[in-house]
Amino acid sequence: MDAFYASVEQMDNPLLRGKPIAVGGSENRGVVAAASYEARKFGVRSALSGVLAKKNCPDLIFVKPRFDRYKEISSKIQKIFYDYTDMVEPLSLDEAYLDVTNNKKGNPSATLLAQEIRQRIFNEVGLTASAGISVNKFVAKIASDYNKPNGQKTINPDEVISFLEQLAIRKFHGIGKVTTEKMYQLGIFTGLELKSKSIEFLQKHFGKAGNFYYNVVRGIHSSEVKSDRITKSVAAEHTFDVNLSSEIFMIEKLENIAIALEKRLKRYKVAGKTITLKIKYSDFTQKTRSKTLPYFTSDRGMILEIVKELLYQERLKDSVRLLGISISNLNTEEKKFVVVQLKFDF
Repeated sequence: MDAFYASVEQMDNPLLRGKPIAVGGSENRGVVAAASYEARKFGVRSALSGVLAKKNCPDLIFVKPRFDRYKEISSKIQKIFYDYTDMVEPLSLDEAYLDVTNNKKGNPSATLLAQEIRQRIFNEVGLTASAGISVNKFVAKIASDYNKPNGQKTINPDEVISFLEQLAIRKFHGIGKVTTEKMYQLGIFTGLELKSKSIEFLQKHFGKAGNFYYNVVRGIHSSEVKSDRITKSVAAEHTFDVNLSSEIFMIEKLENIAIALEKRLKRYKVAGKTITLKIKYSDFTQKTRSKTLPYFTSDRGMILEIVKELLYQERLKDSVRLLGISISNLNTEEKKFVVVQLKFDF
């Protein structure tokens, strides 16, 4: 979907259409969850602090998120997907992979199917979507960003290699800012330059990820579209209006986060062994501390005790703006799809 949260707000409120808006945050606090395309022209992006977003775009309008509404719209969009195939792998509320090899319409053209799906989303929901069509999930994901907003790109089998060779390395899905900078230092700026490196070279500099980079630049990505995703972790977190400077003040906040986490664990009927405390400081640096238990738990009391232990494990380096708790090493082999809704102060 194109700027999903922001587009929903503009659709529901005509006064916001054509204006730079940020869902979440404020000019004094919080972070941006999504930005309209009008705001993106000024460098406003998701995860940017509200203060910096307002500095970049003085006319920016902050809007409180309405996750229930986004879920409602997302459900309508997914119903459209299932009219075409049961092989749908949701990634989030606004994105999914579809395997249309054997589709319900009997249409051999994935390109035409994508056009039809996008048109139905626009007609029935009122929002625009973009699509990427190719031979595997990796290439399709890259293609989906190529002609945004309200566009699509097909990369045919005989075009995959040349497309990846010419692609800027920063546009490779799964290569973030830190890895991009490291690749620049190694003289890797394009897919062709990445392809010129041996698997031994990539393993030496990037560890296990080197195998992934070696394969994907050659168009090799064998991950199937999974109609359900296996839950690997469940989390809850909170960004505060006022930074917290003492562990004592954090305990009450962590109790509330543990309660929210317990509810999610019970809702999805899972428990886990590894408990992780996430701390984001006022300078936006982030630290995590984890402990693995010899048994599974979903009990908030037990989770909170471990979190307290992790909190006092070492001294805080600065005041804290965000706390989060996650639990992993889950006890289920069943395939489930979990959307973790983050909590912000707006």
